[in-house]
Amino acid sequence: MANGQTRSLLSNPPPQAGEGANESLRELHINQPLAGLKIAVTRPRDQAAQLARRIEQAGGIPLLFPLLDIAAAPDGQALHEQISRLTQFNLAIFISPNAVQYGMAAIHAAGGLPSDVHIATVGQGSAKALRELGIADVIAPAERFDSEGLLALPELQNVAGQRVLIFRGDGGRELLGDTLRERGATVEYAACYRRSKPQQDVAALLDAAPDALTVTSSEALDYLWQMLDDAQRDSVCGIPLFVPHTRIAELAHRQGWRQVRLTDAGDDGLLFALIAWSSEDREQNERTNSSTR
Repeated sequence: MANGQTRSLLSNPPPQAGEGANESLRELHINQPLAGLKIAVTRPRDQAAQLARRIEQAGGIPLLFPLLDIAAAPDGQALHEQISRLTQFNLAIFISPNAVQYGMAAIHAAGGLPSDVHIATVGQGSAKALRELGIADVIAPAERFDSEGLLALPELQNVAGQRVLIFRGDGGRELLGDTLRERGATVEYAACYRRSKPQQDVAALLDAAPDALTVTSSEALDYLWQMLDDAQRDSVCGIPLFVPHTRIAELAHRQGWRQVRLTDAGDDGLLFALIAWSSEDREQNERTNSSTR
């Protein structure tokens, strides 16, 4: 990062909030709305850079604590065999930006995407990644960014007799494939990447004392929960938790998190919610300070 604030939690602890500030507090909050706040970014390491950079630009201190590792699928031969039959499919669905990255890399290595295969995805982040690869016509929901949102689109209603290939990681929800089969489609899953749990020291996260946590998948949140003992869970559950999907929020509520904030999708959604929370917290502190004078 440009000014060296981003911290790996295996390195030295982050500086205290506001350290080195030369501006007045009010000017700092206007220009850097996350000034001095330590925000845990738990995306896979290769996907955390943009959000961490934007938090830093807003004055915050990103704490990198990846809860998942992403890598290419170990069985490349099985994926290659499915891609060799891609011309037989009517629709290819990419379940996530990771599926776009690894699936499209394998497709390009095999000679490219057939022109008559329709392309769909569940979220705008994945749609953007596909467009950046030159795929202009992408079927994607405009509001609800999940399997349910995609399944509600008109293009996926009358799929009887069609062949669908779903690019995803190793495992995951079966709703999309099951529903398309119920509608008469023939469905295959193409596992183009795998998720694994990195070896992390949760004590490093707790010692860094984050002011807020961002978690972008239920699997990652569940992994974090498994790391914590009962006393740590009680302490951590008081930290504001920012999540971009209702399923993650529901899991967090079941686990006992007391400050769950549901955000819009993507880095924009997370960042806007963090800034709004920081502003609310600062205004509340100012009101409290004024009433005690």
